[in-house]
Amino acid sequence: MIIKVKVKPRSKSESVKKLGEGLYEVRVKAPPEKGKANERLLELLSKHLGVPRSALKILKGLTSKEKLIKVEL
Repeated sequence: MIIKVKVKPRSKSESVKKLGEGLYEVRVKAPPEKGKANERLLELLSKHLGVPRSALKILKGLTSKEKLIKVEL
């Protein structure tokens, strides 16, 4: 399964919100530096989706706010 995620780094609070089918908005406190926001994004998504962290992989958008993430079920 592939999902589209819009990331909001340096947010005051962390949350995962489903906007539509396969579309999520994730707010993370981490700054977008040295992969910190990406790592926190994957941690939050894995908890929300109920899959291990290793089941998630960023396919596209490592340095962008909009990402494509592969979820291996």
